[in-house]
Amino acid sequence: MQWPAGDPFEPGKRATGPLAGIRVVDLTINVLGPVCTQILGDMGADVIKVETPNGDQNRHNGPARHPGMSAFYLIMNRNKRSVVLDLKTADGLEALMRIVETADVFIHSMRPSAAERLGVSYEKVIARNPNIIYASAPGFRSDGPKRDAPAFDDIIQGACGLADLNRDNEGHPRYFPTVIADKLCGYVLASSVGMALFHRERSGVGQKVEVPMYETMLQFCLFEHLWEGAFGHANAKVGYSRMLSPYRRPYRTKDGYICVLAINDLQWSRLLGAVNLKDLAADPRFANMAARMQHIDQLYGALADQLLTKTTEEWMEIFREQDVTCGPVNTLADLMTDDYLAATGFFKSYIHPTEGELVMTSNPIGFSATPPNYRFAPPRAGEHTMEVLCGVGYEMDAAARLVPSPDR
Repeated sequence: MQWPAGDPFEPGKRATGPLAGIRVVDLTINVLGPVCTQILGDMGADVIKVETPNGDQNRHNGPARHPGMSAFYLIMNRNKRSVVLDLKTADGLEALMRIVETADVFIHSMRPSAAERLGVSYEKVIARNPNIIYASAPGFRSDGPKRDAPAFDDIIQGACGLADLNRDNEGHPRYFPTVIADKLCGYVLASSVGMALFHRERSGVGQKVEVPMYETMLQFCLFEHLWEGAFGHANAKVGYSRMLSPYRRPYRTKDGYICVLAINDLQWSRLLGAVNLKDLAADPRFANMAARMQHIDQLYGALADQLLTKTTEEWMEIFREQDVTCGPVNTLADLMTDDYLAATGFFKSYIHPTEGELVMTSNPIGFSATPPNYRFAPPRAGEHTMEVLCGVGYEMDAAARLVPSPDR
C-alpha cells in the first residue's frame, strides 16, 4: 500500500511538542523504556539514547536490511540521538555525568542494584544535578523484598493474573500475544515523568519517579476484577463476570466475525431489537444491569446464536442504522491496508539515511497548540556521540578518545 507522500523527518526541524526544551538522558533497553522515551521525544524532548559498545540489544531482534538496525528497534527509537559510551570505565561514566548535568530527566530500566553497581543510582545522579527527574521502571518496588528480582513482560503477565485471565479452551494459562506489560508501563512511565516535570516547573524541585511493573499491572488488572474484593470480606468473589463469560468474544456470523457491544439499558434495547430479540429486553433476567450481570452467559449465548443468521456486512449495515456500536475483526495484515488509517495518516513512509524506505506508526496524541513532530529518524549506534559530547564541553580530540572501538 502507498501512504501519503512526504518525509515526516525534516533535517533541522524545531521541536513543537509540549516538552520542547526538555533534555532526557535515556539508559533504557528492550521495550518498556524505549517506548517511554520515544513518547517523550515525539512530544519535543531532546532524548539522548546512551548505549553500550554493543548497542541496544533490540537492534538485533527481527528482520533488518543492515546489522544493528532491525525492524523491532526502528519502530520504537525515533526522535532520539544515540551516544555510545563504555560506562564501565571511569572516563565513560564521567562523560555520562557531564551529559546528566545538562539534562532535565534521567531514565533507566535496570534493577536497583545494577544501577548502584554501575554508578548511576539516584544519589549519584542528583549529586551532579540536584533538580533532575530520576525515573525508573523496575520489575518490583525498590523498597520491597523483591527489589532486585528479574522481571520481563512474560513474568509480569503471569504474576499479575493476565495469563490466567487469558486461558485457552483447554484451560491452560496463556500470555497475551503482545508485550502488554512493557508497553503499558512505558506509557505510565512517560506520563509520570510529565507530571514530575510539571511539579518541578511549579516548585523548582526534582524528584525520584518509580513505576514498578508488577504493581502497575496488578492495578491495571484489578480496576474491574477486584469486584467483591473491594468490600474486603472473607472469600470475596474476584473477577468481573462479564469479562469472564466464555461468550465474550467476537461473534461468528454467516461468513466471518463481528464485534458488537452494549453497556447500558438503552443500548441493550437497541441491540436486542436490531437482532430480533426484542422480547429479551423485557425479560426480568436482562431488564437492567444488575440482572444482566447475573445472567450474562445466557444473554451473550442468545446473541451469539442470532448473529449466525446473517453475514458480517449485513449485520454491520443493520447496526449502523440502529446506532449500535459494532466493528470488524481485523487481522494485523488488514491494518496495513485499512482505508481509515490511510485517510488519517497513521502509517507514514520515510527515507532513512542508511536503511532506505521505511514505514512508521504516527503518535496518535494531539495537542492543538503544541503538536508532536518527528525530527530524528531512528539513529545508528553512536551516530551522535561526537555531537553530544562536544555539546557538553569536550574538545574534539577528547571526545574522540571516549568513543569505544568496535571490538570492545
